[in-house]
Amino acid sequence: MSLARLVVTAVTLEGRSKSEVARDYGVSRQWVHELCRRYRTEGDAGLEPRSRRPHSIPARTHEALEDEIVALRKELIDLGVDAGAHTIRVHLERSHPGERLPSVATIWRILARRGFVTPHPQKRPKSSYVRFVAEMPNERWQADITHWRLASGAEVEILNTIDDHSRLLVGSDARRVFKAADIVGCFHGAAARHGLPASLLTDNGAVFTAVPRKGRCAIELETARLGIRYVHSRPYHPQTCGKVERFHQTLKLFLAKQRPARSVGQLQSQLDRFGAYYNEVRPHRAIGRRTPAEAFAARPKATPSLPRVEVPADHRVRRDKVDTIGRITLRHDSKLHHIGLGRRLAGTRVIALVHGLHVRVLTEDGELLREFMLDPSRDYQPHGRG
Repeated sequence: MSLARLVVTAVTLEGRSKSEVARDYGVSRQWVHELCRRYRTEGDAGLEPRSRRPHSIPARTHEALEDEIVALRKELIDLGVDAGAHTIRVHLERSHPGERLPSVATIWRILARRGFVTPHPQKRPKSSYVRFVAEMPNERWQADITHWRLASGAEVEILNTIDDHSRLLVGSDARRVFKAADIVGCFHGAAARHGLPASLLTDNGAVFTAVPRKGRCAIELETARLGIRYVHSRPYHPQTCGKVERFHQTLKLFLAKQRPARSVGQLQSQLDRFGAYYNEVRPHRAIGRRTPAEAFAARPKATPSLPRVEVPADHRVRRDKVDTIGRITLRHDSKLHHIGLGRRLAGTRVIALVHGLHVRVLTEDGELLREFMLDPSRDYQPHGRG
């Protein structure tokens, strides 16, 4: 026998008071009164369990707005760009300024109810990541090359360069194959539009570094000439350039939705169109749902801070910091050598100019600290030798 029937039986057949029954059965007095009323008017049917669902939901999203959310989802998916609930909410705020709009969670539930959400496996928690973000625009650019195929099946290369702080796409250029001069040309094109960065981060591809070939490539020489700190990622560790690597994925989702380009020129037009959308329209999750252009314009810009160094083409440059016992390291013919400079210079940032075995070590202000001929037979080159 159900609790409702026990309560009604105690009142109607046993003649007990409603307050007493409520106390003995651990229910509210109001519920006992309601059960007795329903039993008098409906009989046994009044004691059957009833849904607690409200007859109306005043705050429920209107069907027209739900349809608009679904249409936005389809439009963004067809465009090949981010179509998540956060992004849809930002687009709604732009098209309905000042109106009360559904929350991100509500938008997600609408999409799930309409069959637009595919469950994903549990991701690694964000708290487990240690992330670097530049404090100022132009403090650091990240550049990397990815590959794409034209309609003919021919493979081409795309050089993407983004600003670490704002995620602004400062350059996206297509070539059949990038050569050293192309990298420098694209870099100057981006700098003409957005200013020179204080530092540049790339991987160790052949067009980005010639250290394995015991030399310096064009972009290394150019950044040294301009006073720009050039940083290479750790070998086999793409996470160091994670922001531009992630951008490659975003770009390729867009390109996959476009008609395959028949030429490099057509592909460049697609890149330019996406770059304008990405920078000025698409809200970016990592920068508080602002556009990269808004984030780039919000703060003062960093500029190159290193002294400009004119480096002959047959020289190589190594920037280093003197360690606590007064040494720097220099690799020659795949062997690492330690160069003594003196403990008084501990912590000093220096530049080593190397031409064969001839080595000059200068401060970043241009003061000559040491000039000598490297002895390849010795791991340690003591201070004062040569």
